[in-house]
Amino acid sequence: MEYRYDGDAHERLSAAYEDDSEPFPTGVTACFPDRNHRREEVELLQELLFPTCWNAPELARDELAVLDHLDTIGDLFRAGICPYSDGETRPRETVSALLDSLPRIRRVLKRDVEAAYKGDPAAKTYMEIVRSYPGFLAITVQRVAHVLYDIGAEEYARELTEYAKTRTGIDIHPGAEIGEYFFIDHGTGVVIGESATVGEWVRLYQDVTLGALHFEEEEGDEHALKKDYKRHPDIGDHVVIGAGTKVLGSITVGDHVSIGANSWITEDVPDHTKVYIKDHPTQERKRYQG
Repeated sequence: MEYRYDGDAHERLSAAYEDDSEPFPTGVTACFPDRNHRREEVELLQELLFPTCWNAPELARDELAVLDHLDTIGDLFRAGICPYSDGETRPRETVSALLDSLPRIRRVLKRDVEAAYKGDPAAKTYMEIVRSYPGFLAITVQRVAHVLYDIGAEEYARELTEYAKTRTGIDIHPGAEIGEYFFIDHGTGVVIGESATVGEWVRLYQDVTLGALHFEEEEGDEHALKKDYKRHPDIGDHVVIGAGTKVLGSITVGDHVSIGANSWITEDVPDHTKVYIKDHPTQERKRYQG
């Protein structure tokens, strides 16, 4: 049976497009080169969330076109969830709940774009961020996948974030809770674990890990690791974490914290603190004798 969406997200998304103003792109005449993706649902998501950036101007003009788009992507989501489900009812309910959340996700993503623009001196336009920044693609997919994770479609959620990782080099588990105004600059090698939480206005640079320090074994099975317990850090608001830094374990990094590049953090960091490597390695130079 073909999926038919019966919620009101198309009305709210259409209203959201009309509410857009500069510096978000609002024109409907731009035509970008096509991009082919292996997962059609990600391409459709990009069109639904930012139609004027992804060659979908009809969505910004026609509420019924938005509804058709929701039906199409809903069918793809349902097909992705069904292999992990025993029946038909739960996938349909899960898809409807996800599509209902898209207007809210779009509002949060607009704040992520703003954070990227303000946090990167190289950023020229919001359009550039939406279309080009790997961190924005990664958080777009993760925010959608996190909804799926929360409502019981964890396996399919993981499929989506793993696809985003292959595209971006950024690994954000769908279980991680990411606050608003989130920005990953450059991004390659960033890892954020399942039980991590991240506050608002957090900026990460390449090769940052918010990971586990050690793992607990499942009781009675020395070969199995324990699941579903807190093992990743909590990051506060207004935090900057420099390239190569590892923040490990179930620790807390407070608000208004700056952590310098290549730091190794395994203990709590209080509010209003700067952390950096005090003694950098010295360099020695030798001239070769020809």
